[in-house]
Amino acid sequence: MKNKVKDLAIFSGKPVFNKIRSTSNLVQPSAEIFYTYAKKSFDVNHFTNNGPVLIQFERKLSEIYQSDYCLGFCSGFWAIALCIKCLAIEGKNEIIMPSFTYRRMADIAAWLGMVPNFCEVSSKTLGMTASTVEQCINENTALIMGIHPIVNLCDIDGLTQLSQDKKIPLMFDSVEAAYASHHGKMIGSFGEAECFSMHASKFINGFEGGYVTTNNPDLAHKLQRMRDFGISESGEIVDLGMNAKLSDIHAAMALASFDDLEDQIIRNRNNYHIYYKSFEEIDGIDLVEYDEVEKRTFKNILVRLNKRWPISREATIKIMHAENMLVRPYYSPPLHKKNQKYPTIYGELKLTEELSEQYLLLPCGDFTDQDDVYDIVSLLRFIQNNGNEIEEAL
Repeated sequence: MKNKVKDLAIFSGKPVFNKIRSTSNLVQPSAEIFYTYAKKSFDVNHFTNNGPVLIQFERKLSEIYQSDYCLGFCSGFWAIALCIKCLAIEGKNEIIMPSFTYRRMADIAAWLGMVPNFCEVSSKTLGMTASTVEQCINENTALIMGIHPIVNLCDIDGLTQLSQDKKIPLMFDSVEAAYASHHGKMIGSFGEAECFSMHASKFINGFEGGYVTTNNPDLAHKLQRMRDFGISESGEIVDLGMNAKLSDIHAAMALASFDDLEDQIIRNRNNYHIYYKSFEEIDGIDLVEYDEVEKRTFKNILVRLNKRWPISREATIKIMHAENMLVRPYYSPPLHKKNQKYPTIYGELKLTEELSEQYLLLPCGDFTDQDDVYDIVSLLRFIQNNGNEIEEAL
């Protein structure tokens, strides 16, 4: 594929791919299956406000996640925002969350007039732990936001126990843990609530949208009212609310995605195993491994460029972008390093800062097949073997 350094696309060589290979899932279900689900709404002229497809969607997800309730929302953002609004301790304003996470997570807190208090993470899982969270707890702590990192899970058991001991509500952002399990139990019934996204890049594609799972009936009924202008079943306005409903068309897209979930996991796992075996031969790259004992989707490929990798991460990204491989740095820069226009709280986050310079998301998902994975690995092997010459040429 690449015989000489000058063959790299960054030096005007021919790119490996004619079309971009993304780091996102981007699974498109069968159009015919989507139309079949959507037709149920057309047949009864009911497309929103708890239409028949949304009801079917929520029941299906409750079964999958083994939760008492599932509620669809127009986006994952507002699913999280309304859960925070319901669960945060009144009169307190700090939400504990990691800085090493989704680039807009702190914005959600700011929208609600809350203050993010950034905690450290584990070098093993890249997620928050009970011990890192406990260091941030104070008299103003209103909520613990347990955020699952990509590939691994955060410290579910430790955070649950800490929440009970400190009497601080715990909710989970489980966007990156959809369809995963913990000790054999499906993610979706831990904490007071768990929130998910159905953006096209996520495991379940609803065009856009989100959902909340919970076993708390009071919370479920309150969220149901709040997503619908605060209107109760009797038609009275009884809560602060907004229009955050999920339409039946989005629910139909999500249901169409369900029919392919297991096959999707098989495709993802096959690509993951190619990466896994190939990286045994590349000294400078460590693959972040999935727990194959538990249920996982294998939808993302995350690697660490270790000290034996010959060029910088930034240079690696530029080279791969030129080859139409849309790789991305993993949660970099961390949130506490961004110039936020709202108050935040953080102490020394040395590990977070170190980790944020090391990780890279590689192409995966429905537009990356097994032959593509071999080509991607071949390029990385070429960089490993010719690093000094590439560095000089750059």
